Amino acid sequence: MKLLEKYIARQFLSTYVFASISFTALFLLINLIENLDEFIDNTPPLQELLRYYLSLVPETILLTSPISSLLAVLFVTGRLAASSELPAMKAAGAALRQIIRPFALTALLLSVLNILNAGWISPKSAEFKNGFEATWFNKKFDDLLDDGDIRILESRNRILSIGTLDKTTLTGLDVSLETFDGPAITRRIDAATIAYDAALDRWIFSRTQTRTFGENSFTFLENPGRDTLKLALNASSFRDLAARPDEMDLFQHLRYIEEKKNAGFSNLGKAIVKFHSKIALPAATLIIIFIGVPLSARKKRSGLALETGISLLIGFIYLGLEKTLSTIGYRNIMDPALAAWLPNLLFLAVGALIYRNTNT
Repeated sequence: MKLLEKYIARQFLSTYVFASISFTALFLLINLIENLDEFIDNTPPLQELLRYYLSLVPETILLTSPISSLLAVLFVTGRLAASSELPAMKAAGAALRQIIRPFALTALLLSVLNILNAGWISPKSAEFKNGFEATWFNKKFDDLLDDGDIRILESRNRILSIGTLDKTTLTGLDVSLETFDGPAITRRIDAATIAYDAALDRWIFSRTQTRTFGENSFTFLENPGRDTLKLALNASSFRDLAARPDEMDLFQHLRYIEEKKNAGFSNLGKAIVKFHSKIALPAATLIIIFIGVPLSARKKRSGLALETGISLLIGFIYLGLEKTLSTIGYRNIMDPALAAWLPNLLFLAVGALIYRNTNT
């Protein structure tokens, strides 16, 4: 069966690549038509425009991969059935699991590649894409922290508050640092800005007002210049505060969540959903195989139009379900990790049910 498996895997992979290229081209064309007015009004440089559409390719491939995978499965198995190859395999004793195996192994490889895409390639592309849309479309982006002020449990007994984070200069504005002894505040530093000096390995506070509270005393000191201070917060963590989830690689995203959990943040639903989606969405390329092969094995023949229609219907049901549950997870109505993985779990259960009915 090894030769047969290689034959099926090769057919599946070539069809998947063709479908992926086709869907990507279609999505990019739709995007171009939708934004044509913006391009005419703002006239971005042609080189920047080409780079923008190249930056959309990794994300588009990732989103359309489950649809491409299902279309490839249905098309290949339909062609095998139409040429009587599939009935011949069954007559030769090939079980359904043996027919699924080459599809699943190839899809597993594609899922790994898509995880690399979601975890590292797509975030790099998103940096340019978001910058382009902010410049030429005046697009505003939601941050991971939606409640305005950023508050960080900077160390065991200090809380750092930043009113506004300037994402261009990575400078914090309207800053306060409060130091506690148990429940009592012992010192508070208010500053106009905070920034990191790599040469000094210190944080620079400008235009500070320092209040020190004793048991029966109070002192106030104002400095119109700059103060240096050592914080537990490192430069990379400060930079992450300005990062958007689609611009973080997988490890950076995980570190962000862990640091914010340790700092006592409670509004991390969006960050957690987006992190798990970077693995769950690529995994759908494999999971969809367990629906596609048993589904196509039940029929004898079908045309390309029907294969495409079924693929689009199931694919958009998955994407719609993923979007809906993600929104629920953002608001912590459902566990964020479960919200990201639930579409995969539901489709896996449907695949298992179809497989059982087909195999009986």
